[in-house]
Amino acid sequence: MAEILVLYYSQGGAVRDMAQSIARGIESVSGAKARIRTVPKVSANCEATESEVPTSGAPYVELQDLEECAGLAFGSPTRFGNMAAPMKYFLDGTSSLWLKGALIGKPAAVFTSSGSMHGGNETTLLTMMLPLMHHGMILVGLPYSEAALGNTTTGGTPYGASHIGGAMDDKPLSEDEKKLCLALGKRLAETALKLSA
Repeated sequence: MAEILVLYYSQGGAVRDMAQSIARGIESVSGAKARIRTVPKVSANCEATESEVPTSGAPYVELQDLEECAGLAFGSPTRFGNMAAPMKYFLDGTSSLWLKGALIGKPAAVFTSSGSMHGGNETTLLTMMLPLMHHGMILVGLPYSEAALGNTTTGGTPYGASHIGGAMDDKPLSEDEKKLCLALGKRLAETALKLSA
């Protein structure tokens, strides 16, 4: 069974909902299973600590999750055209995996949510790709053969799945956004299986 890591950070819940849809897409592929993980918040107070185990939702990621996965779906909300600090903070601590080449040749996909149309979704997806490329991962996007990509009036890009959550992060995933999340998960799982064969 190829286990695909779905690693995300979500504050308002939209990226979490996307992660769950991507996981469903992964598990629609025979021989693939999703492992959902998140990262803790980063505190400006150096004495503040998070519990070892989150009080609800997905468990916190460990480096072993990345080492063991057959592929990675990587999601973050958009913060001024870039990934959120907790995701960057986690990635900055993956040097030991880089030194071992633990992620070389594994497929990866990215996903994000922003508050507004043209709110930095595409730049966030592109900047999320950069550390994955340094790790030697193979990037998987969404081809225009996905009808929802050509029809969407909400989120959706060829670089990865995206969502427009509204200024208060209160807009649920649109039908097109859900379809694209499912398609991205499915494509990532199929690619991981082909690469591991």
